[in-house]
Amino acid sequence: MKALILAAGLGTRLHPYTLHAPKALVTVAGITLLEHTITKLQSFGIHEFIINIHHFGEQIIDFLEQKNFFGAQILISDEREQLLDTGGGIKKALETLTTDENLLVHNVDIMHHYDLKKLMDQHSQSHAQVTLLTQQRNTSRYLLFDAADQLKGWLNQKTGETIPSNINPLAYKQLAYNGIHLVNQKALKYFPQEKSFPIIPVYLKMAQNEIIKSLEFEQEWWMDLGKPEALTEAENFLKR
Repeated sequence: MKALILAAGLGTRLHPYTLHAPKALVTVAGITLLEHTITKLQSFGIHEFIINIHHFGEQIIDFLEQKNFFGAQILISDEREQLLDTGGGIKKALETLTTDENLLVHNVDIMHHYDLKKLMDQHSQSHAQVTLLTQQRNTSRYLLFDAADQLKGWLNQKTGETIPSNINPLAYKQLAYNGIHLVNQKALKYFPQEKSFPIIPVYLKMAQNEIIKSLEFEQEWWMDLGKPEALTEAENFLKR
């Protein structure tokens, strides 16, 4: 299995750390977010990576060269000329896969102690096209799942906007996406022709015809490191 590490974001929430470096190279406990992610995935037997780059992308390439690419096969997906958003980045990665191959997608700015084998096993056993790691936590946007954990819709808690527009959010489980999921190469047929686009609308459309499952993240430690204060909290947790 290959993994796509989404590292091309501008990291604006992490200012001032990202004024002169990409968020992938921001450190927690003296180790970059990128290294934390790669070594975590390697511990689950993944040794082939695709890493997309944009903001200060050359620094990521230099870092990987200095680390001898962590002994892994790493393909750089270069978005320095045009940022492709999550959907475009995933589409470009899926186009490098063989038919029916699965891709693990992992945001570079999250850390966790989750057993990813659970995600891999459920994805395989359910024959899903996509399996999203989710959690019950406060956020402004929720994915809506039925009793069988099938994706049915999306809710913006602040504005009340829903997709589809006529769905009743109270009839479904409202779960937050945790920045990790598995997607099968066959999903490509649902992706638009555009280069740059977000991924969630694609999955919402796919869910009308394909199995898109939630796997709920429960007690394990997880953090979104998109803000400076979260870096300190993560460091303190790791020290404990």
